[in-house]
Amino acid sequence: MRVTIARVLVMNPWLILADEPTGTLDSTNGEQIARLLFGLVSAKCALVLVTHHAPLAAQADRIITLKDGCIAHE
Repeated sequence: MRVTIARVLVMNPWLILADEPTGTLDSTNGEQIARLLFGLVSAKCALVLVTHHAPLAAQADRIITLKDGCIAHE
């Protein structure tokens, strides 16, 4: 995971797609990665985060919930 994030930082992207970025990490490292990802969000870089982890999702500016492949809550 850290190598992947390092690659993202080097590329200076305008969009980051993160699918379960903390799913395989312990809580300490997961929190560090979450802080790093949310810290990259700016006027020049957006973050789209997919997660089942409610506390991580709660940090987002906007949450879209899917159920059975359809938008259940926006």
